[in-house]
Amino acid sequence: MLKRHLKISERAHTGKIRRHEHTSYLPLAILLIGTGLLLTTFTTHAWERPGPASGSVGLTGTVPAKPPTTAAVIKTPTSGQRFGQTPVTISGSCPKGTIIELFKNDIFAGSTPCTDQSTFSIDIDLMIGENRLVAHVYDALNQAGPESNTVVAYYDALTAQAAGLATFNFGGQQLLLNTDAIFRGTFPEKEFSIPVTIIGGRAPYAVNVQWGDSTNTVVPRPDNATFRTTHTYKKAGTYQLSIQATDADGRVAFLTVASIVNGQPDPAVIAATETKTTTNTLLVLWPLYVGIFCVVISFWIGEWRERRVLIKHGYLATS
Repeated sequence: MLKRHLKISERAHTGKIRRHEHTSYLPLAILLIGTGLLLTTFTTHAWERPGPASGSVGLTGTVPAKPPTTAAVIKTPTSGQRFGQTPVTISGSCPKGTIIELFKNDIFAGSTPCTDQSTFSIDIDLMIGENRLVAHVYDALNQAGPESNTVVAYYDALTAQAAGLATFNFGGQQLLLNTDAIFRGTFPEKEFSIPVTIIGGRAPYAVNVQWGDSTNTVVPRPDNATFRTTHTYKKAGTYQLSIQATDADGRVAFLTVASIVNGQPDPAVIAATETKTTTNTLLVLWPLYVGIFCVVISFWIGEWRERRVLIKHGYLATS
C-alpha cells in the first residue's frame, strides 16, 4: 500500500501591497472635489442673489386668448313679467369661469361671477316702467362674448303700493345706484377705490358698501354727486360687493358688483419663502457633505497609518 505524504507549504510573502480591488482613490477624489465645487457654487449664488432693487418696476402680462363664444341665457324672469316691488332676482345659465354683467335699458345693473355649475343669480333694482334686460359675458381678460337673450320686465311702482311699505319706500321719485361694471386688477394688501353715483331720491343719503369679506363701510352723503370709497382686501379671490343707499324719504336702492382680487403674492413674501427654502436646503446638504468627506478621509488616513505600522515592524516592504 502506497502512502501518500501530504505537505502543506506556505507561499512566500512578497512584501508588496496588493492592488486595491474595492477602493479607488482617483474617482473618489474627483467625486468629492466635484461635489464640493457644486455645493460651494450653489451656496455662493444663493447668498449673493439680489432681491428687488429699490424703485424697481415689476412687469406682469396676459396671454391673448379667444373671447367667450357662448352667451348667457336669462331664464328668470320671463319676458313680459310684471313686478310690484324691487329688487328682483335675475338668474340663468352662463359659460363657466366668466363674469356676467347685467344691463337694464342699456344702464349697468350689476355683475356676478358664473358659478362652477354654469349658472348665475343676481338681485337688481328695476327702473319704473319697462326694463329691457340683457346679460353680457366677459372672460378674465375682459373680452366680451355674445349678448344674451333680451327679457322685458315691468316695474309697476304705484303710489298705493309704495304707501303700504312701512320701512322701505320704493315709489315716488325713484332712487338708483350706479358704478363701474366690474373691478379688475387689484391685489391683496393694496388699497383700491370704487366710484358710486346716486341717481334720484332726496338728499341726504346713507350708503352702505358690503365688500364681500365680512366688512362694510357706511358713507353719509349730503348730495348725489359721484364719490369714491376705498377698501383693502387681505386675500386674493372674487368678491361680491353689495351697495345699498337710503335717501331722506326712506327710499332704498341696491346694486351688486363683482370685484376680482388678483392671486399674485407679494414679491417680498416670495423672496422670504425662497430664502427660507434655500437656507433649509443648505443646512441639510453641507452637514451631509462634510460627514461623507470626513468618512472618506478617515478611511484613507487609517489605511495610510496601517501601512506605516506594517513597514515599521518589518511585515511590509517599503517598495
